[in-house]
Amino acid sequence: MDKQSLAKTTKDILNKYNIKLNKNLGQNYLIDRNKRDQIIDFGNITKEDIVLEIGPGIGTLTCELASKAKKVIAIEQDPTIFDILKERLENENITNVELINDDALNVDFPEFNKIISNLPYQISSPITFKFLEYDFDTAILMYQKEFANRMKGKVGTKDYSRLSAMLYFKCEVELLTNVSAESFIPKPKVDSTVIKLSPKIPEFKGELSKLAISEINEDDFKLYSKFTKALFQHKNKKARNALIDSRHEVSSLDKKEFKNKLNSITSTKINDLLSERVLKISPENILFLSKQLDPILN
Repeated sequence: MDKQSLAKTTKDILNKYNIKLNKNLGQNYLIDRNKRDQIIDFGNITKEDIVLEIGPGIGTLTCELASKAKKVIAIEQDPTIFDILKERLENENITNVELINDDALNVDFPEFNKIISNLPYQISSPITFKFLEYDFDTAILMYQKEFANRMKGKVGTKDYSRLSAMLYFKCEVELLTNVSAESFIPKPKVDSTVIKLSPKIPEFKGELSKLAISEINEDDFKLYSKFTKALFQHKNKKARNALIDSRHEVSSLDKKEFKNKLNSITSTKINDLLSERVLKISPENILFLSKQLDPILN
């Protein structure tokens, strides 16, 4: 019955405004009340929390979040859906939601401390990288199941990716629950997974040999980000060739100068790592390479 009532509420709103959802825009609306409530419960929301929601749609999560949080910041790009949500909030006398009609990838987020979102799947990767630029207490996020698995990808496996390498130093990633495709309208082709991101506290102590997982400062992370992006554009190649092919990400040198600089390196450890396939290089060693190579290549 619970599932039916949320499904009916959703369909009634869509019918009232004659809205046809576009799967290509990630407009898959959750109609399983139990899963919706579970997602919100995972956030442990209190009246002190300011919650960021990306892609609120017609307010399936938004209205419930607003009843528990101090404030909700909801960013919806579709102007028609935005107007429907605005009207719904007014009709239900919900006054603690700040609605923003914009592209979440292009707007600066107002201050918040938690993120809870059923994310539009087509922006999963860039929006996750954007989240990493902000300080937050916890994030409860729904992704396509395959994408969620890549977030926890281990070194040397097919799921190891730029995404998992970037998250490694920033957040603990916990897979919380799977959500069947049957729980949405329109029904997507794949199942989803709800994950929890818990930021690691940066505590840099300087000695690379003693580097703990959480110990990386912001300047080093920016450098690491550049090299990670370059390397994982060619993750099945050897690191040397991957960097040469994506040299524009890490240096302004032309190809010949870039190769000459790499060939001039005498360090056995650096050369050994450059000879490894990207897929087999740990985040710690990518950080080591980035810190060693940057002054050589720039």
